[in-house]
Amino acid sequence: MARALVLVHSPLPEPGGHYVGTMAPALRELGYTVTVGTLVEGGEPVPEPEQLDALVILGSAESASDDSVPWLSRELTFVRRALEIGTPVLGVCFGGQLLARALGATVGRAPRPERGFVTLGSADPAVLPAGTWMEFHYDAFTLPPGAVALARNDVGVQAFTHGPHLGLQFHPEITPDVFAHWVAAWPSKARAAIEAQLDLAALTAELNARAEASAAACRDLVARFCARQASSPV
Repeated sequence: MARALVLVHSPLPEPGGHYVGTMAPALRELGYTVTVGTLVEGGEPVPEPEQLDALVILGSAESASDDSVPWLSRELTFVRRALEIGTPVLGVCFGGQLLARALGATVGRAPRPERGFVTLGSADPAVLPAGTWMEFHYDAFTLPPGAVALARNDVGVQAFTHGPHLGLQFHPEITPDVFAHWVAAWPSKARAAIEAQLDLAALTAELNARAEASAAACRDLVARFCARQASSPV
């Protein structure tokens, strides 16, 4: 049976387990055995890239360009090893930024934050259908050398492929519960700053209204990512 590792960036089982959203269920529906793990200090050992058929890297409050983050170097080495041996990588938000960095791109502050649902077109609908996706980020990345941009907007690259790998700036795995745990984890000062600029109640209502469609879109995206693996060059 195919094996996937989903990396989160908080201690497990909580709060990290709350951030997986619809990603792990989408993989399990496709027959994957899914391990949710972390490379943050204190985490249990995770399967090595050589043992995996897919690696998924989810979001983080940290920056993928901040080398002072204690675990970042370890995770970057892990991702580079996966790339070296051809383990397909799906990077989401921070994970997309880290994948881009591992492939030689630059990660830095975005021209503006994106917080909420954004509608994106697609240069290759067979890989990434055009659609409306949840965004919540302050950093952005350049297109890695040799990568193909699937979606862009005025903030930057929103999705790319590089061989079998897929990097995303948005959050296909989002659920109302995931967002509630994000909000609960925000320090009070950060939450006050966000609330001064964003209507959290309205966004929460939109998340609830879109929950079923978001879950279906995640299942579809993950199925397309996994279906590419048999034919993608390594």
